Amino acid sequence: MNKKKNFPSMDNLSGLGELQKKILITFLLLFVYRLGIHIPTPGVNGDALAAFFAQTRGTLLNFFDMFAGGGLRRVSIFALGIMPYISAAIIMELLTVVIPKLDQLKKEGQEGYKKITQYSRYGTVLISFIQGLGLAIGLENMTSPGGIPVVNDPGWFFRINTAITLCTGTVFIMWLGERITEKGIGNGISLIIFAGIVTRLPSAVINTLRLIRTGEISLIVAIIVLALAVVVVGAIIFFETAQRRIPIHYARRVVGRKVYGGQSTYLPLKLNTAGVIPPIFASSILLFPATVTTFIKLPIFQKFNQLFSPFSITYNVIYVILIFAFCFFYTAITFRSDNVAENLRKYGGFIPGIRPGKKTAEYIDRILTRITFWGAIYVSAVCVLPKILIKELNVPFYFGGTSLLIVVGVAIDVMQRIESYLINRNYEGLVKKVAKR
Repeated sequence: MNKKKNFPSMDNLSGLGELQKKILITFLLLFVYRLGIHIPTPGVNGDALAAFFAQTRGTLLNFFDMFAGGGLRRVSIFALGIMPYISAAIIMELLTVVIPKLDQLKKEGQEGYKKITQYSRYGTVLISFIQGLGLAIGLENMTSPGGIPVVNDPGWFFRINTAITLCTGTVFIMWLGERITEKGIGNGISLIIFAGIVTRLPSAVINTLRLIRTGEISLIVAIIVLALAVVVVGAIIFFETAQRRIPIHYARRVVGRKVYGGQSTYLPLKLNTAGVIPPIFASSILLFPATVTTFIKLPIFQKFNQLFSPFSITYNVIYVILIFAFCFFYTAITFRSDNVAENLRKYGGFIPGIRPGKKTAEYIDRILTRITFWGAIYVSAVCVLPKILIKELNVPFYFGGTSLLIVVGVAIDVMQRIESYLINRNYEGLVKKVAKR
């Protein structure tokens, strides 16, 4: 496996007007997003809601709140976050496998991609409205531990008004993400999730210092946790940039007086092709029972809730199994080895020692299966480690495995985009100099 190491120095950003403009636009749009997180939805009692969320830690509500950047626990206009758009995009990705027309659109290049994106937007509106309506009905049934209702004036007016407000907020976030992708630097949707997670860092540091000062956490334990966090981040960087490079040769062809092909390159296969999708899906499925049983006060459901607590052995064993299953499933959907083999054959490419066509697809599949297995082990280890820290060392670990994967992955992606921009700029400058001579 190979690992990309050469990231650009931030010192090289000085004097690059266009790049500075992209970074400034990105920060301004992210600031607008964070501003909207603090605008509450009308008709909700904030104090009662905060008290309710304090007793539902370790459930699906807190998991979704992480992706909403803290908007869900405030029930702000951005309470649903960007998750409806991500859900719609994943559904469209899955539908391309079973619907031939969508699969054909995917193969049409940029125009087909625009059509699929448009369908994803329609799906986002539908999903966010349904989720907003469900959240409004759920808020009406919520009370604080003291019995204070979360909704001041329940009824259909509140439900419809809340659903429209939250749906509009999600659509606006989606628009912000697309503008960041188009005008800013990096993937806008990923950066929005990144911003929501990173904003927890200052309060996490302050709370940790308070625990050290009060003696609830010893200084030695805090240093050990900090060192372990650095090691985990380093491991994530290593595995997220790790690749298995398959050598590709192109046959030499003579067309008229021109010679095509005769070059050698490689096909890069990422160790973690599925990204953060497997832990997101696995956590959503497992935390659903804990969320449902939170609202049911029967003893049998409370025992079931304890069994599926994020810190229980049962939860973590099933969690790892689901991560493995989704790693293989999502990789099989997003990476079509038969299409890759067909494109290689079409353009005269081949893997040395492997026959083109079906044999090439089988060879790629075999390698992809092996590296996906190790990728699933890596993702499982990163996601389970924080829970072990919290339970065994009795220390707060504010960034779980999924959020840590997102933060590091997005940071790597942004640095690679900056590096690509620097390379293209230097290349264009070199071409202009050569043209002047």
